Amino acid sequence: MNASSAARYRTASLAKRLRVAAMVLIASTALFVGACTQHIAKDPLPWSDAQQLVLVTTADWSATDATLRTYARDGDGWREVGAATPVTVGRAGSAWGLGLHPAQDKGPQKREGDGRAPAGVFRIGSAFGYAESADTALPYAAMHASSYCMDVVGSPLYNRIVDAREVGAAAVAGSTEPMRLDLRTPGDQRYKLGFVIEHNVDGKPGAGSCIFAHLWKAPGETTAGCTAMAEPAMQRLYGWLRPDSKAVFVLLPESEHARLKAPWHLPF
Repeated sequence: MNASSAARYRTASLAKRLRVAAMVLIASTALFVGACTQHIAKDPLPWSDAQQLVLVTTADWSATDATLRTYARDGDGWREVGAATPVTVGRAGSAWGLGLHPAQDKGPQKREGDGRAPAGVFRIGSAFGYAESADTALPYAAMHASSYCMDVVGSPLYNRIVDAREVGAAAVAGSTEPMRLDLRTPGDQRYKLGFVIEHNVDGKPGAGSCIFAHLWKAPGETTAGCTAMAEPAMQRLYGWLRPDSKAVFVLLPESEHARLKAPWHLPF
């Protein structure tokens, strides 16, 4: 091979090596972009925009006593606000509900009439109560003798608070959730103050309905599936929660909280 041929060989060999390197770089870039796209698809969580969080934890799926904590998000993550307070949940404990969280196949599943409080992550909905108005920034609806929450599985109004004066008496037939409990049983203050926990917002038949945070009838008394507390605790939530914070309500047994704290970006 003369000098001229050797030079052409070296030039061709270098060009080939450069083409191979460029192909490897393109392939690596495509894999990186694909990985980033997959990561973006999984994030953010549906509640990543929440600036306030109410966390309720129980000892296990069967526990009826619980602890409620409140958190606000700032630049450093979740920061606890106020003191923890005792609350109660369903008479049979808790079970996975339908909310913002991914479906969970391990553990009990919430069903109508099972006496369990829905576990998971849920938006906080409207406040309600006996008075015509309340000292809260949340949207508030005054309850009347004609107000019902529909727990009748076959009803087209299932899992909605309605007024019989608007939907008709026949439409609320069979409901076991009158919203003015004090007019049925004098002195019953459970729904004097409360707010909706947005479980099963699509009204899936039989998946559970009428889930609230409300006052307890007596200290430590359980519920049919709601979260109950003393009036000062509810008053604090009324004064603290803001609709623009996109607040969420989280209820989990301690073992599930420990498992999901990191992937769900939860406090505590």
